[in-house]
Amino acid sequence: MQADVFYKTSVEKPCRLTLWTPSHGSALSRAEQNCLSAQQFKGDVGEVGVLFDQDGAVRTVYVGGDAHADALAIKSAVCRIPVGAYVVEPALSHQAMVVWSLAQYGFDRYKPHLAEPRVLVVAQPDLAPVLAESSAVFLVRDLINTPANDMGPDALADVMVSIAQVHGADVTQYVGDALLLHRFPAIHAVGRAAAVAPRLISLTWGDEQHPKVTLVGKGVCFDSGGLDIKPSSGMRLMKKDMGGAAQVIGLAQWLMAERLPIRLHVLVPAVENAISADSYRPGDVLTMRNGLNVEIDNTDAEGRLILADALVKACEEHPEVLLDFATLTGAARVAVGTEISALFTNDDDLAQALTDASRLAGDPVWRMPLFEGYNDMLNSSVADMVNSSGSSYAGAITAALFLKRFVNPLVSWAHFDIMAWNISSKPGKPEGGEAMGMQTAGRYLMSRYG
Repeated sequence: MQADVFYKTSVEKPCRLTLWTPSHGSALSRAEQNCLSAQQFKGDVGEVGVLFDQDGAVRTVYVGGDAHADALAIKSAVCRIPVGAYVVEPALSHQAMVVWSLAQYGFDRYKPHLAEPRVLVVAQPDLAPVLAESSAVFLVRDLINTPANDMGPDALADVMVSIAQVHGADVTQYVGDALLLHRFPAIHAVGRAAAVAPRLISLTWGDEQHPKVTLVGKGVCFDSGGLDIKPSSGMRLMKKDMGGAAQVIGLAQWLMAERLPIRLHVLVPAVENAISADSYRPGDVLTMRNGLNVEIDNTDAEGRLILADALVKACEEHPEVLLDFATLTGAARVAVGTEISALFTNDDDLAQALTDASRLAGDPVWRMPLFEGYNDMLNSSVADMVNSSGSSYAGAITAALFLKRFVNPLVSWAHFDIMAWNISSKPGKPEGGEAMGMQTAGRYLMSRYG
């Protein structure tokens, strides 16, 4: 499904949609008041009231809610209003215009999405930025919802190549044994057991003289757990384990569409954590790109390994900002639930800026501590560190501390530990793959560099 089907700059005879305020009631005729009363419309958030013309056609739709929180009103009501094209009074905020399409999203690659779109009439200057953001979210959702048989490491690379061609970016891939040649040992180790070769996909775009911004996304296209195999219940949604990669691909498309004056670098280590005679094993020791020796405690803690290689590569170019996204730990979900991104960063100013951006984007994040006192939970008796603590405590923090050891302390870095999935449908958030942290990061970067 494409986001642009939900927006037009002009249509013949659009319906009028109005965000309800108490003053509207006094301006209505007795017949109109009775019509809304019969629909039990009281103006509460998400309620819809419809007035008809003399021919029975929709004339005006009232949506309950607060004009100062119009995004909440729109996402609560847009799937309940009659099908048609609408002019909204008063004019919607940018966030509400984006939510208009996000609430109507449907994944239709394998099953037709039969619902007809409600179309929003927008002013011409608003169309490009609204489409850039909503299309990015649609792309993220589509990538995560696509199963691993159609979204393996090679298919993920094809998506990045296609986006690069549209926007004039360059893509380089290090595939299979080339990962060893170019010193990405962890990506190779994690992905070598799969039928489709592991790879590091690198996209670059923009003027080399512009500020460097690097995005890294975990691209585990399916996670069996490796030899520490997951139970079937834990494996069911593991097509979403490339959700971090989806975030950075969608964000890159958005930033390039907006022509943001940055030098953008996107790194996606793309693998399948599979099981075969060539699987990496518990107890193995990997010498990482930065020279640290890591003992494998658990093969199901593979995401941090492939991210480590990519983060070291990213820091070699000294970016101004380094953001990584990963469906990394269940512990983060225990801490903040499924709808909030857990945020870790070595930069207090960056933490505040991202938190402010998250409020504007309606994309919640919550900062968690990089508590150095837990570093000893990563100690190994045979190597510099283990990849996973044996403790059941502080799992999200120790995972972030693991990543921190592969980040240059002079680089401003933030790590988003995300769910990337809506476990049930809620207004504006259909069940399935979801953009998390991506809109926050986009708003922050456009505020800083736009």
